[in-house]
Amino acid sequence: MKVFENRKGFTLVEVIISVAIFVIVGLTVYQLVISIIRGIRFSREEIVTASLADQYIEIARNLPYSQIGTISGNPNGNLPDLANPLNYNFNGAEYQIYYAVSYVDDPSDGTILAGTDFAPNDYKQLKLYVTNLAANKTSSFLTNIAPRGLEDIASGGALFISVINAAGNPVPGASINITNTAVIPNINLTRTSGQDGNWIEVGLPNSVNSYHIVATKNGHSTDQTYPITGGNPNPVKPDATISNGQVTKISFAIDFLSDLTFNTFDRLCAPIPSVGIKVTGEKLIGLPDILKFDHNYTSDANGQVPLNNIEWDVYTPTLLGSTYQIYGSSPIQQVNLLPDTNQTFTLILGPVTSHSLLVIVKDASTGTPIEGATVRLEKTSAIDITKITGGSVLSQKSWMGGPGQVAFIDPTKYFSDDGNIKNTGSPAGLRLKKIGSKFANSGLVESSTFDTGTASTTYTTINWQPTSQDPTTSLKFQIATNNDNATWNFVGPDGTANSYYTVSGTSISTVHNENRYFRYKVFLSSTNGAKTPILTSLNINYVSGCFTPGQVMFEGVPSYAGYEVTVSMPGYQTQNITGLTISGYQVIQVSLSP
Repeated sequence: MKVFENRKGFTLVEVIISVAIFVIVGLTVYQLVISIIRGIRFSREEIVTASLADQYIEIARNLPYSQIGTISGNPNGNLPDLANPLNYNFNGAEYQIYYAVSYVDDPSDGTILAGTDFAPNDYKQLKLYVTNLAANKTSSFLTNIAPRGLEDIASGGALFISVINAAGNPVPGASINITNTAVIPNINLTRTSGQDGNWIEVGLPNSVNSYHIVATKNGHSTDQTYPITGGNPNPVKPDATISNGQVTKISFAIDFLSDLTFNTFDRLCAPIPSVGIKVTGEKLIGLPDILKFDHNYTSDANGQVPLNNIEWDVYTPTLLGSTYQIYGSSPIQQVNLLPDTNQTFTLILGPVTSHSLLVIVKDASTGTPIEGATVRLEKTSAIDITKITGGSVLSQKSWMGGPGQVAFIDPTKYFSDDGNIKNTGSPAGLRLKKIGSKFANSGLVESSTFDTGTASTTYTTINWQPTSQDPTTSLKFQIATNNDNATWNFVGPDGTANSYYTVSGTSISTVHNENRYFRYKVFLSSTNGAKTPILTSLNINYVSGCFTPGQVMFEGVPSYAGYEVTVSMPGYQTQNITGLTISGYQVIQVSLSP
């Protein structure tokens, strides 16, 4: 008789759980072992570094005091420095060892900076650097070493260096490089400014205009002294002179770098490539006119000249070549580039004309450009042109030509009226027609289509004359815009058909922006049959294409003497310039006082 035993094995789930537990335990043990190995390695590295530091600090301490210095440093000696490091192999690991030694002017016996210590070399401060090349890790160790007897009386002079930013605040951690090849041995020092942005280097040997100093910091601009040369005989900041017992003080201004992009566009904001531009800054490195920044560039296929990682300054562009002339710019003429910023400067260019006048209008008290100022250029009966700063203007002063014109070509015509309009009379303008002995109760005129030339158009203000009417009469307007030159939806200042422009100078609704074509409607009404409103002129201001704040360009005008320029703006005193001669390309600036 066979006996069958019921043997029960592991299920698949139990196997998976067992394997997972084994893997987790194994990984935990692995991580623990790795951590222990890393800890041992770190501890061993610390021990090796400390041992090397102790060894090489003792080497320096056992030198005669007069010999404690670096190969190209101040004080000078035979210890290796950053420019001449010592390479050392320990158990297959490569190390680099070097020193930095400087004099300390201890305040306990006065300081050379205060004029109370003319032997400021009180003792030496030694800093040892040990670098593990494989780990790219540097450790530093600091100690002071004093002379056994009196301090050295033949102490040389001191260099007091202050590093500040654009706002005049201290820049800590700036790298200061001091070199002098006119003394033997040569000096090549690299120091770091303290929290106050300062560094004092004492005990430097006498030397006239030979200490070349460069101050910089990662991500910052660079400031420096300059040698006296034939190309720069009068540096603004010449290489420093050191004299025995004297302190030479020099300040260096550095700050975060910035980016500046110049755009070369036409008046419709289309890029113009291959335009030559000369860009200059205002900072001088030599007198009378040696600029720190003075370079020529050519705009790329996108009409751009990108200048990356340049320092803060006031930059001015000028055109190279004779193909284009500047019709305006944003900002005006030059850009004040601030630290740690990304700014754009747009030059609006057009073809060169024989004679042109660019007028810039600014607020006299703030210097800011004035938008919407009216600039009128006149020459007796030969020239009479009116433009608006920062944009263009549709100006209609006569409707005598009557209805029937679709496109705005003849400035005396319009598209249609409702039959209740009279377009003649004195003064010239629009008024209600008399029906019998009384004026009609209402009438309207729809203008011809005006083409701004581009969908990149911003509409600004609507103005008309006269601004006041008889209380029993009214003038009101609506505007329609589109890009298909066919769909005309007339709306008022709130963007709906239920509102109207009733106050001259009102801002035009933003719903019209980015539309190329526009028309206006004027509604005339009267509640007194003996009275009619009158419209003598209408201006619709807009910015088409690229924006040129506070500027208007009169291009291609005849060369005359005796031009008159009148600049007016509500809230400002009108300026009138007479006897102006336009010959070639000219720029004038007009300041308006409130």
